[in-house]
Amino acid sequence: MRFVHETLPQRVVFAPGDAAAAAAAEVAALGASRAMLIAAPSAAAPADGIGAALPVAVRHDEVVMHVPAEVARRARVAASAGGADVLVCVGGGSTTGLAKAVALTTGLPIVAVPTTYAGSEATNVWGLTDGDVKTTGVDARVLPRSVVYDASLLLGLPVDMSVASGLNALAHCVDSLWGPRADPVDRAFAGEGIRALAAGLPAVVADPAGMEGREQTLYGAYLAAVAFAGAGSGLHHKICHVLGGMFNLPHAQTHAVVLPHVLALNAPNAPEAAGRIAAALGSPTATEGLRALRAALDAPRALRDHRMPEDGIAEAVGPVLAVAPGNNPTPVTEENVTALLRAAWEGADPS
Repeated sequence: MRFVHETLPQRVVFAPGDAAAAAAAEVAALGASRAMLIAAPSAAAPADGIGAALPVAVRHDEVVMHVPAEVARRARVAASAGGADVLVCVGGGSTTGLAKAVALTTGLPIVAVPTTYAGSEATNVWGLTDGDVKTTGVDARVLPRSVVYDASLLLGLPVDMSVASGLNALAHCVDSLWGPRADPVDRAFAGEGIRALAAGLPAVVADPAGMEGREQTLYGAYLAAVAFAGAGSGLHHKICHVLGGMFNLPHAQTHAVVLPHVLALNAPNAPEAAGRIAAALGSPTATEGLRALRAALDAPRALRDHRMPEDGIAEAVGPVLAVAPGNNPTPVTEENVTALLRAAWEGADPS
């Protein structure tokens, strides 16, 4: 067995019910004294509690999905004007993404406090949108120095959003099994992540106010992100980035819809990965296991339900082909990409 695995340098703190004190300790450990607190208005309540324990110099709440370049520019200006020496982001993937955009050009360290299962906080991947084109990249400067996970902050996340966000995390796991840099370590993280998510998400649906399901799902989402950071972006994420940038689709729901179709495309030509997914889901096959989980969760089904126009199918095929990984288990063609996008748009059963 010969492979190279890079472990990203990051401190991770699981602190249920204690995010404020944990975040303050992480900021202090960095020797920082002027925090820029980034949180969307929808995350104002948890941000208020965390901010009360921090030396906040700047409070910034302009957070926009897919991180438009102009929004990133304004955040960078705010960080500079406030003399920030650390970024503390409280929120989902868009909030973490904005902090990363600031860190990308300023080098400021990030302490991330997630309130969804997005996983961006555990990767060194950044994304910016200019017009209808979303560009992503990898840079050590955007990897948060510390992550504080507090499952109690997710108790208020609505069930439908919890499902979509959790399936986004599951997509990180699945893509990690055949990503361009996938190795045995990434696959081990991905398998355990799938198991945890498959256990946690139904518990969240059954008891949204229960901590056990939230903690299990958060644990799985973290493992998923670590696996994805190591393996790199596979076909699923390339498709979703194209669609998100072109049509401004909601991130988590897009991933939740597209995932079963990419799995159906790749599973026949990736038997080891498909077997690992099936085992983690406790199912005879990977596709059957994912189908059963999605049914139990009442998962999002169709891209047309999330504002993607029908003529966008043909429009997206070329851009997807341009970024599709060369190592995808099933060769990517105009025909199968068109069929995949059509099925995802309609909400048809994957085949």
